[in-house]
Amino acid sequence: MAQVTVSIDGKAYRMACEEGQEGHLTELATKFDQYVGHLKSQFGEIGDLRLTVMAGIMVMDELSEVNRRLKSLEAELGNLTDGRDAALSDQMKSEEALASALSEVTAQIHSIAAKLNGRTTTPAS
Repeated sequence: MAQVTVSIDGKAYRMACEEGQEGHLTELATKFDQYVGHLKSQFGEIGDLRLTVMAGIMVMDELSEVNRRLKSLEAELGNLTDGRDAALSDQMKSEEALASALSEVTAQIHSIAAKLNGRTTTPAS
């Protein structure tokens, strides 16, 4: 386990984390310290515990909003995927109908060509 010392509201805290996660933990602590600093600037010295709880609630509020937006985006993605799948299915049906129509027209052209060739190859009397 790696050890990192982070600073929250000017106080140092030694924390353990997985190897390689030191930078991430430091970054998270810096962001959390910004919440605490923001609250401290608004409310003054109201106690470390209260500031920490308020900052934690702010973080959870943001997390809740991010989760709400994520669910909304996942639903939108699902709708777009369904729409794409329906459009692809319609396109395949259209292509199959077009291929069938072209096949019929081709057969008719071959039939007409065969009839015309039959007339031109017959010797005149």
